[in-house]
Amino acid sequence: MYPKINEILFIQIASADEKEAIKEYKSRIADVEDDSFLIEVPMQQGSSRLKRLFFGEELSIYYITEDGVRHYFNTYVTGFEEDIVRLVRIRKPLPDEISKIQRRSFLRVHANLELAIQIEDLTRAVALTEDIGGGGLSIYGEPNFSLVEGQKLNCWLLVPYRNSAIEHVAFEAEVVRIKELETGRQLCMLKFVQITDSERQKIIKFCFERQLDYRTK
Repeated sequence: MYPKINEILFIQIASADEKEAIKEYKSRIADVEDDSFLIEVPMQQGSSRLKRLFFGEELSIYYITEDGVRHYFNTYVTGFEEDIVRLVRIRKPLPDEISKIQRRSFLRVHANLELAIQIEDLTRAVALTEDIGGGGLSIYGEPNFSLVEGQKLNCWLLVPYRNSAIEHVAFEAEVVRIKELETGRQLCMLKFVQITDSERQKIIKFCFERQLDYRTK
């Protein structure tokens, strides 16, 4: 059962920042299209703070039907529309993608991709990603190249596709969390802070291809 126009959606946003990931926002469906919902800009629960969303950002959503049952689905931002108020276009899930069980599996996929990094002092290094999604990625720290939380990085990611094409994706990222692994290595979680829509779309395309590979194995 799809949510209807004027129905309230409760939203969480995929983020490597755990504090941000647990925040809940509320929005309303303004219009329904064949493959999209148009929703109002979300507002944080318990406050009047609006949440700016970005193209490709991944969302976990639930809505409550008249019988009091929560229905969950995962989606992502596909665009924006300027009406009387600004509206956010999100992908409309397929019927079998709506569940009564919460599933926080966003379009974040495991992938070991090469990432070139440059920090403020122009020091450069190459790291390997552990996972990647439309909102950020995680990389393994290198012994000779230490990162700290809050640090801004200029990055260039090498993205291979199934047709053997290779894209270079440029963006600015922020280190939001560093986790010490049992192996002694560090896992550094980054979020995109400056990335163009076209560059983000290249990453989302890669994630869809990787998920399709998982499903066909």
